[in-house]
Amino acid sequence: MKTRIISAIVMILVFVPLLIIGELPFALFMAILSLLGLYELIHVREKKKSFPLFVKVIAYILVACFAMYNFDSIEFQTAFDYRVMALILFLFLSPMVFINDYDKYDLNDALFLIGAILFLGLSFNLIMITRNFDIYYLIYLLLITTITDTFALITGSLIGKHKLCPKISPKKTIEGLLGGVLMGTFVATAFYFTVINPRVSLVFLIFITAFLCLIGQLGDLVFSFIKRYYDVKDFSNIIPGHGGILDRFDSLIFVTFAFIVFKGIL
Repeated sequence: MKTRIISAIVMILVFVPLLIIGELPFALFMAILSLLGLYELIHVREKKKSFPLFVKVIAYILVACFAMYNFDSIEFQTAFDYRVMALILFLFLSPMVFINDYDKYDLNDALFLIGAILFLGLSFNLIMITRNFDIYYLIYLLLITTITDTFALITGSLIGKHKLCPKISPKKTIEGLLGGVLMGTFVATAFYFTVINPRVSLVFLIFITAFLCLIGQLGDLVFSFIKRYYDVKDFSNIIPGHGGILDRFDSLIFVTFAFIVFKGIL
């Protein structure tokens, strides 16, 4: 517990100043997190099969580029550049021919890396752009994930009896989920209505916030499923007592993606 508390304090001391500063320092931080996230996914995958070194190097370069794309933009980009996708497909599908060895590199490996790069690069890029657009929006999303996770744990520990997804996350309970969503919705809604936009429909805001709280828990379960599949407890031990980057950002990644759907009407 002591290690977990110390790690949490260090994370706050690092993250909060960069969040406040924003711009290039925060963008570089997001790029570093995307690289660490990719390292964690590759690391758990390589428990079953290793990737060629040069393919991993290309993957790290591309995920950092994705995360840093338009790092000073305040607009949520909706256009998709097919040239980028074509380049990625070429870079990861072509090595299958040159390596010419199913045991060293195959289609499943290529698709895994393509998916990991797009998912993590776009995730941390979107978090960065959300900060650029308005720091309070990102704080709102952080409140959703932090409060929901915290009170899901507390409620589940105190009164949790009915398992939510025992094969994926044995400790999660339905009572914990409900407690987390209720508190997450209350705190995040109060913040949004007080600080961001007091003119928004309160009923609509409560509905959207509750939905985002549920999405955050879904994200947590999705990443737990990945860990179960590869038979690991945490993605890494980069953060002592907390696990890896993806163990801490799993909910925020999903909530940020879901939030962009409602951004124009909130």
